[in-house]
Amino acid sequence: MSNSNQPLSVTNARRWHGKAPLAVLTLLLAATLVAVSVLSKPLLAKTEPAHAAASLTKINVDDGFAELVKAVKPAVVNISVTGHVNMGGQGQRFDFHGQSPQLEEFFKRFFGEPNSRQQQKKYNQRPVERKTIAVGSGFIIDPAGLVVTNYHVIEDADEIEVVFDDGTRMPVILKGIDKKTDLALLEIKTDSVLPYVVFGNSDEAEVGDWVIAIGNPFGLGGTTTSGIISARGRDIRSGPLDDFIQIDASINRGNSGGPLFNTKGEVIGVNSAIYSPNGGSVGIGFAIPSDMVANVIAQLRENGTVQRGYLGVHIQSITEEIAESLGLDDASGALVTQVMEDSPADKAGVKSGDVILAYDGKKIAKMRDLPKLVALTTKDSEVEIKLWRNDSTKTLRVAVGSNDENQIASVLGNGDSSLDFGLKLAKVDKDKVEKYNLDEDTVGVVIVDVAPNSSAQQRGLREGDVIKRVNKTVVVNPADVVKAIELSRENKKESVLLLVERNKQARFVVIPMNT
Repeated sequence: MSNSNQPLSVTNARRWHGKAPLAVLTLLLAATLVAVSVLSKPLLAKTEPAHAAASLTKINVDDGFAELVKAVKPAVVNISVTGHVNMGGQGQRFDFHGQSPQLEEFFKRFFGEPNSRQQQKKYNQRPVERKTIAVGSGFIIDPAGLVVTNYHVIEDADEIEVVFDDGTRMPVILKGIDKKTDLALLEIKTDSVLPYVVFGNSDEAEVGDWVIAIGNPFGLGGTTTSGIISARGRDIRSGPLDDFIQIDASINRGNSGGPLFNTKGEVIGVNSAIYSPNGGSVGIGFAIPSDMVANVIAQLRENGTVQRGYLGVHIQSITEEIAESLGLDDASGALVTQVMEDSPADKAGVKSGDVILAYDGKKIAKMRDLPKLVALTTKDSEVEIKLWRNDSTKTLRVAVGSNDENQIASVLGNGDSSLDFGLKLAKVDKDKVEKYNLDEDTVGVVIVDVAPNSSAQQRGLREGDVIKRVNKTVVVNPADVVKAIELSRENKKESVLLLVERNKQARFVVIPMNT
C-alpha cells in the first residue's frame, strides 16, 4: 500500500507509542479497569443447538436491524479478564511491570504514570498488589461453547470468564492463540447447549455494504452499532498478514474480539482496532476478515496451534521503474529477490528475478498479497504459481511446506527512489571477503566506495554491498557491470535493475539512466 493510502500514523497495532503523533491506533480494550470483586449469577438456561440466525434471510435495511440483532445477540458475550496490578503504597501510583503492553501504555497515556522502579526510588514506597478486571468481547461459534475473541483481550490473564447478555457468568479455558493474527479460541465449561453464530464469506463483502457490530464497549455490554464497510484490504502494519476490513460503525475499547455481521446475520469480521486521536471512536475501525479468522480458528480448534504455509522466497514490491525494466505492463506482482535453498519454491524452480503474478489462481495485485495467501495454505498442498520471467509468463506447481516460526514469504523494502551512478566497484576476492565479512563462495561485484551526496548514497547503497546481477546478467567483475549498463544505454532503457546483497539478504534496486 502506498503511503498516500496509509491511514495510520503508527506501525504497530498492538501497542500504544508514547512518541507517536496524537492520532494513534488503539486496541479496543475496555477503558474501565477496576479493582473489585464480582458476584456470580445463575447459569444460562438451556437452549436448542441451532444457528442463532438460521431463520434469517438478507434483511431489508429500510426495516432496520431489530430482527437480526434479536437473532444473533444471544451468541455474543462479554469477556471478563482478571489479572493483577501493583499500586504505590498510597494507592496513587501504578506499576504495570509484567502486565500486557496495552494496559501499561493505556495508563501511561491517561494518567502519566512512571514505572514502579522509578516510583519506589523516588518515593521509597512499597507497591501493593490489587486485583483488576478488564473487559472485551467475543462470540460463540459452536453450541458446545467455543468462543472467538482477540488475543490481546486475554493476554496475560489469570482468569477468564464470559458474561452473557442476561448477566450469566461462565468460566472458560484457553484452547489456543495466534499472535500473528491477534486471535484466540476459548471454551466455555458448561453442560448447557448454547446459541451460536456462523462465519460468512468476507471475500464477498464490498465497500458500501451494511454491517452491524455487537460488543462490550467501555464495559457497557450488549451494545449494537451499524455502519458500512468503508474500505477493504487495509494494512495497519500490525504484522505481515494484515488485510483488515475498515468500517465506520462505531466501535471503542471493549469491542475487541466482538463480531461484525452482514445483513444475513453472518460473521464477516472480528472487530480489533480503531484509529483515534483521543481514544474514542471517530468512525474508522478495523476488523479481521472472517475468511482469515475461520482458517485460524479451525486450526486452533483441531490442534491448539496454527501451522502456516511456507514458500521460501524473499520478495519486494514492484515499482513503475522496476516494471519498466522487466517489461511488465503494470506494477503488480511480487518480485523474488532470493530463493531459500531446498525450499518449496527452490524445488519447484522459482528463481531470483521472477515476478509472481498469481498464486493458486489468485492475482497478486500487491506484494503483501503473497504472504497472506501462502500463510493460509495448508502444508503439502500443491498450488499453481504464475510467473513473469524473461519477458514471458511461466506456470509452475509447488508443494507448499510448513513454516518454522517466522518463515513466511519474507518481505523486503520497496525500491522506489532515484539512483544516479556514484559507485566504485571491485571483484570479490579473498581480501574483500575478509574485509566485508562475506561468504567465501560469494559471487558478484563488491561496492568499495559510494560517492557522497549521490543518489546511490541516498538510496542506501553502501560499501560492502555486493551486486549480483545487472538486469538479467549475472556479474562477476566490474567490467560485467559496465558492459551491462552500456547495453541498457544503447537500447535506450530508462533504468537499470541491480540485484544487491547485504548480510546474506538480497533486494533489487533501480538506477535511472543518465542522459
